[in-house]
Amino acid sequence: MRTTISLDDDVTAIIEAERRKAGETFRETVNRLIRVSQQQSVEGPELPLLPGRLLVDVSDVSEVLAMLDDEIPPQ
Repeated sequence: MRTTISLDDDVTAIIEAERRKAGETFRETVNRLIRVSQQQSVEGPELPLLPGRLLVDVSDVSEVLAMLDDEIPPQ
């Protein structure tokens, strides 16, 4: 589909930076960023991975305590 949209200057700068980094066309970059954004909204925000750190869902305290006691493996 071909369409015309007006982008704010800061959005254009983000797309241009991503485009240069990935070596893509403007169109490819916009499509990729929209797909990534949509996927993250379905799956939840992407959390940064820190070396040597395990991300754990702490919504169930008893599960976290069991993990700390090595009773169950992390999921």
